[in-house]
Amino acid sequence: DPTEEEQGPEEIGARHILISFRGASSASPSVTRTREQAQALAIQVARSAREEANDWVALHREYSDEPDSPEGGDLGVFPRGQMVRAFERAAFRLEVGRISDPVESEYGFHVIERTR
Repeated sequence: DPTEEEQGPEEIGARHILISFRGASSASPSVTRTREQAQALAIQVARSAREEANDWVALHREYSDEPDSPEGGDLGVFPRGQMVRAFERAAFRLEVGRISDPVESEYGFHVIERTR
C-alpha cells in the first residue's frame, strides 16, 4: 500500500494566516498573547474565513503575525518537504478551496487555505 505522501499530489498551492504567541519561534516582541489566547483567536479566524461574506486578504491583514508576509499570506505553489511538518501534513490533506482548523507549529497557529 502506498503511504499518504505517495497517494497525494507532489505539490500544492496554499495561503495562510499565522497567529503567533509569546515564546513561539520567530514571534515578534510585540506579540504578547498567550498560547491559549492565540489558539482561541485562530479558531475565530478560521470560522470567519469560512464565511462567504469575509475577505481572506482582509482577515490576513488584520490578524496575521507573519512579518514581511506576501499579500494574503499567499505561499504560492510548493512541493512536499518545503514546509514545517505540521503545516505540510494539514495543507496536503485539504481539498482545493477548503480552509483548515488551526494547525499548531513552532511559529504559532496557522489557518490554511489550499488554493491549488
